[in-house]
Amino acid sequence: MFANPLVDVLGWLGAACVLTAYGLVSAGRVHGTSRLYQVPNAIGSVLLTVNTYFYHAYPSSFVNVLWLGIALYALRAGKRGKGNGKGLAS
Repeated sequence: MFANPLVDVLGWLGAACVLTAYGLVSAGRVHGTSRLYQVPNAIGSVLLTVNTYFYHAYPSSFVNVLWLGIALYALRAGKRGKGNGKGLAS
């Protein structure tokens, strides 16, 4: 297997997105139902999926696809105001 610099950069960007979102929630800066949390999670999971799939790390790819699904579900449910009854905050 050869390294691909573009895929590596995408993976690092994805990791930064997911970790930034997690850090913001953990620090109490944003709420777990906010777009400021869910959008970076979704973007990060897509980028990490590209990276892990390219390098045949299929278990990690599977986790990231599920992570994306959860983020998209939360975004969609928030637009409809489901869950906490407030919808997604900005």
